Amino acid sequence: MNGKTCAALAITVGALAAAPAAAGDGPLFVTQNGMGVTHGSVRYVPVENAMADDTVVEAISTKDGSVRTTNDLVGSWGLPSTPAGTEGISRDGRELVLADTQSGGVSPSLFLVLSPQSLRIREPITLPGYFSYDALSPDGSRLYLIQYMQEGNVDLSRYVVRAYDLRAKRLLPGRIADRTQKGWVMHGWPVTRTTSADGRWVYTLYENPGGYPFVHALDTVRGVAHCVGIPMRNQNAIYNLQLALHGRRLAVHWRSGRPFLDVDTTTWRVTPSHGGGFPWWRIVLAASLLSGLAASFRLGLWKTSSWRGTAGALALSRGAARTIRTRFSSAR
Repeated sequence: MNGKTCAALAITVGALAAAPAAAGDGPLFVTQNGMGVTHGSVRYVPVENAMADDTVVEAISTKDGSVRTTNDLVGSWGLPSTPAGTEGISRDGRELVLADTQSGGVSPSLFLVLSPQSLRIREPITLPGYFSYDALSPDGSRLYLIQYMQEGNVDLSRYVVRAYDLRAKRLLPGRIADRTQKGWVMHGWPVTRTTSADGRWVYTLYENPGGYPFVHALDTVRGVAHCVGIPMRNQNAIYNLQLALHGRRLAVHWRSGRPFLDVDTTTWRVTPSHGGGFPWWRIVLAASLLSGLAASFRLGLWKTSSWRGTAGALALSRGAARTIRTRFSSAR
């Protein structure tokens, strides 16, 4: 990777060395139609109207499907789409953000802030340069944006994170990055994302071509970020990973449920995960016990008056199950 590479925070994974990482967030997208985004009992959907070159935003009741409110917007607008799904409404339901469907690809970049209640435009945002949506603070006071680097042509794989103050209606100076790092080269593509229950922290896993993947942890309230390198040299299988938050533990696990790594969101230390996956071994154990009992029944052991015979059959079944469980655990 060209230029300076951000050093990862102190990371210890057994005998693994610290892995370099990139800081920042990455390119996200805009979607129209579909299921939209839901808050409470209302679903908000921007509907494309290609014939008229405009967009109809609809507020739809999730209870009976009736359309409560609509607003016609000139131009092509959509909701931000992230690896976690469709976003764009603040946790408190007071701000709804739409982006131009060419967001990130043209300059200037256009955004609209709507009132979710009336769907009227509260603020049009026009920014010179190439920007796309990243996240919203829970109270809707700050909009976080991704600004793409431009050296001749815009590079959608290199970027910095910026904050827009929706109360002061201005783009804040500086970039949002890990303060412990001396330089920034943001490089990569979003893979998966999860958000804390209160909407404050947004965690996104990124593929990083030419380097190590990383988790970008964005504090949307304080406007700070932490960058955590993931020691994974071969990133071919990275799209099979997911993030899940369990208290202060951020689990990086496989889609199958098999655990991989844990990130302590207090210290940002990365350790191998020894739990949290789906307990497949329990299914194997249960199947083995049932198989043993069925075999015992077929042999007529249930008809014997000796408890020792039945107990022996159960012991054989459990022994076989232990063997299967040991082999299954080793195979993982």
